[in-house]
Amino acid sequence: MRIPKSLKKGDTIGLISASSPTPPENLPKAIKSVEDLGFNVVVGETCKERHGYLAGKDELRANEVNEMFRNPEIDGIFCIRGGYGAARILPLLDLEMIKQKPKVFAGYSDVTALHIVFNQKCDFVTFHSPMPSTEFIKEEMDEYTWNSFLSCVMDTERSDYVLENADGKPMTVLVPGEATGELVGGNLTLVASSLGTPYEIDTKGKILFLEDIDEYERSVDRMLTQLKQAGKFDDAAGILLGGWTNCGPQNPEKPEQSLRLLTIFEEILVPTGKPILMDITCGHVLPTMTLPLGKKITFNTETKTIKVIG
Repeated sequence: MRIPKSLKKGDTIGLISASSPTPPENLPKAIKSVEDLGFNVVVGETCKERHGYLAGKDELRANEVNEMFRNPEIDGIFCIRGGYGAARILPLLDLEMIKQKPKVFAGYSDVTALHIVFNQKCDFVTFHSPMPSTEFIKEEMDEYTWNSFLSCVMDTERSDYVLENADGKPMTVLVPGEATGELVGGNLTLVASSLGTPYEIDTKGKILFLEDIDEYERSVDRMLTQLKQAGKFDDAAGILLGGWTNCGPQNPEKPEQSLRLLTIFEEILVPTGKPILMDITCGHVLPTMTLPLGKKITFNTETKTIKVIG
């Protein structure tokens, strides 16, 4: 797995949306947030376009991803937001060209579809991170989140460091043990929707990270069941569970008609016997850590430590 060149102040960042449109009122603030980090900004056309629930038609969004990688003046690419639509452009990407031009590529949520492809088919590390038109511009964007993000994208080659939760946010052991492998995954919905496609996630011998937002508990159950029956948990060396924001029962007034998320995890994940740490501060949450997808990590449930080792 290749590691893209570290970013430095003065580098040029391409802002894109491979998914949903950016609210117009957020765009100037998103640009400023990146400039305030010391970067120059090239704003992609997709940051200004709308095609229903998409940031422009598929061809536009795919071509922009291709051009941001092809352009030697672009040093890194930040997805301005998630939403929906990244999976639609995968067949239109020039993966052979992208493979030859690895760059810092950052984002999360719907961007998971691109992380999987760039990790597996283009063989380079990408970064599961907060984004300019969502977290970057929030008043509650905190020092922990900034430091986690900047240390990853501005020192891409570092290893032998610990991925620590934010203060006051303890990890929880679901299945004890120790596991080592390449870190993969992201948003559960996108990971599950990759199954049966040419872009299906490969979890063999890897550490699978999962998080999600705004899903009923039975939807989480369905997607985890799908991954389990596809053998993805059996293949994995270990599992990390992040934030599950607003993932609750469909009818909160009748809790007896639902199952708690913990119960779902216990019934579907625990029987796999894989080491599992949960409550990782990563996902649709603040504070949130940035994850170097594609790097080799090891985690130990006894010490509740996650360490990047390669």
